[in-house]
Formats: sequence, structure tokens, C-alpha cells
Amino acid sequence: MENRGRGSGPRPERGGNVPEGLRAPGPLPYEGVWRFTAAAVDASVPQARHAVRDLLGRQGVPASDDTVHALLLIVSELVTNAVRHAALLSPLLAVEVAVGPEWVRVSVEDEHPYRPSALEADHGRTGGRGLLLVREITRESGGVCDVEHTASGGKVIWAALPLKPARTI
Repeated sequence: MENRGRGSGPRPERGGNVPEGLRAPGPLPYEGVWRFTAAAVDASVPQARHAVRDLLGRQGVPASDDTVHALLLIVSELVTNAVRHAALLSPLLAVEVAVGPEWVRVSVEDEHPYRPSALEADHGRTGGRGLLLVREITRESGGVCDVEHTASGGKVIWAALPLKPARTI
């Protein structure tokens, strides 16, 4: 798995509910964008999961254990989907981690043009529930997820989770 460091993309926007005057000047030490590329093969699933886990720890991202576990499960599901369904048209995939002051976003990009949708559970069938699982984990964590087309004709599937636990009413 190739680590391209901080990446060439823009830094995550400063957002959240902290008034501008109370924020530390400049980005927080853990903020940034990192991108990994890998072959669309089964071995890339655990490699991507371990790379994301190691990155979060190395950067000191203040994520709870529950958030880290959710992110790692999301990465595993998204990379597995890319390997199983996009590898023929996209022999390489990219995993990106973007961290802002109050959120972390993971995404998986491939060059396959098909935009999948979350399937409903069919209890008589194994498999086919990866995006449903991603959607539910994201929702339960207080985050958002989506599928978007890329400029090159492929797709990127992403999930963003808050670094602070979602408030329950």
C-alpha cells in the first residue's frame, strides 16, 4: 500500500461550533488529508484497515474507541466492495483520510463508473449488505455518508464521523 502523505488536496475546512476567537490559530496538529493507493485485491482490505488505524494513532486524532472501530469497519466494507465489484475496471483503488477539528472522513475511490446504492437486507442471501452496514454505522455515529462521481468517471464513497460522540436526546 502506497502512502502519499498529506496529499495534494485542500486541507479540511475549519468548521464546527467553536467560535472563531476561541480556536487555536492555524490547523490543529492532527488535521490533514492523507491518501493511500492499493491494488484492488483481497490483501488490500486488512492493509487499508491497518493503515487507517496506524494513521489515526500516529497523528493523535482525538477519536473515541467507538469512532475508531466504526471507521475501521467502514474502511473494510468499502475496500471489500471495491475489490469485489470494481477491480475489473479499476485495478487500483485509493483510500483517503481527511481530519478536521471536529470530524474525520474516510473515503474509497475507484474508476468503475457504476454508482451502487445501499441494498435492503435480504435474509435469504449472504453478502450484498456492505453499503447498508456503512450507512447504519455512520448514522448511529452521528455522521453522514454518500456516493459521488469523480471527474475521471469513477466514484468515491465516503463517510464522515464526528470526533465527539453524538448527543442523545
